Amino acid sequence: MPTGNPVLIDFLRETMRGRGPVSFAWFMEQALYHPEHGYYSSGRAAIGRGGDYFTSVSVGPLFGRLLAAQFCEIWEALGRRAGFAIVEQGAHGGDFALDVLTAAQRQHPDFFEALSYQIVEPFPILAARQAAALSAFRSKVRWHDSLLRLPPFCGVHFSNELLDAMPVHLVHWTGTEWRERHVSVENGEFAFVNLPVTDEALAKHLRKIPLPLPVGYETEVNLAALRWVEAVAPRMEDGVILIADYGWPRDEFYSPARTTGTLSSYAEHQRIPNPLTRIGEADLTAHVEWTSVAEGGAAAGLTVTRFADQHRFITGLLADVVGHEFNVSTDEKTKRALQTLLQPSHLGMKFQFLALARDDRIVPRLSGFRFARNAETALGSDDSERKAHAGA
Repeated sequence: MPTGNPVLIDFLRETMRGRGPVSFAWFMEQALYHPEHGYYSSGRAAIGRGGDYFTSVSVGPLFGRLLAAQFCEIWEALGRRAGFAIVEQGAHGGDFALDVLTAAQRQHPDFFEALSYQIVEPFPILAARQAAALSAFRSKVRWHDSLLRLPPFCGVHFSNELLDAMPVHLVHWTGTEWRERHVSVENGEFAFVNLPVTDEALAKHLRKIPLPLPVGYETEVNLAALRWVEAVAPRMEDGVILIADYGWPRDEFYSPARTTGTLSSYAEHQRIPNPLTRIGEADLTAHVEWTSVAEGGAAAGLTVTRFADQHRFITGLLADVVGHEFNVSTDEKTKRALQTLLQPSHLGMKFQFLALARDDRIVPRLSGFRFARNAETALGSDDSERKAHAGA
């Protein structure tokens, strides 16, 4: 029998009995974001050494301190204007916001006075936790329950490990066509079944995947990330969308050698082999295919300028805007945290930063991208239609 939240399992079973098989994207959305029983929406998600997974924020306040310096530099590039907004989405317990605001207040007081911190949080239980964590900065923080309620802003929209937690479509290559993986219920058990692709947006995206691929090849398509870019872009009047996450450019993401995709399920830092178990109790995640996100930003009228791994991003910051703060007097705890964030064997090469700007005058001047490659070069040009049919 399926394991996990029994109420959520019953809801999924009854839905499938009435509708038939459902797309894995819908199944994943319920497992993570069902209003009452989802892994994230219920407050079940636990981050850090004692939780289910580890992020850069888990290292301690240093990550927020570094990003505060980068946000301050964006503010300066935009003319040090009042009402500068830091918009965060995927704020979890509010730790990153607390670290940024603390660092801004202590090290960049003029910037702190000018900024307004905006959190987009649809789930009340998480908004309450964030409010408690940020009680010392209550006058600086506002909450919005959706992007649609976020007023137009000038500043930076920042997310850390947001896109990898968005629901993904699973697809299967038969050797001649793509089939979409659905979830069905059979004798009370959840199982995968491959059905024809009927979603037009999914079909359009699949034409961009380079062929040939091995028969039985399976992978993911994150249409939710593209819709998200379309939703954020018109809210930003001026500034930068800065995305931190883990993944690969399209050609590497859809490498013929990556035959089983990137979808993973985690609980208590252990990988769960079957993503159809521990429903509502485990994290479901897939790597980001960065090229499509960049193309989505360009289609939404944004300039795609820089792409860098975390090691280069932080090295750039240390070389310029915050380097003077890390001298021989830096305490051992901070040194260890910095090593964890920078080390290629830890987080330095696992995570990447992508910048989408309202125009191209800001990002090339930012220290975090001092050692970055041009995004078009790093992510590849959109010649996917030609590649997709080259081996068909």
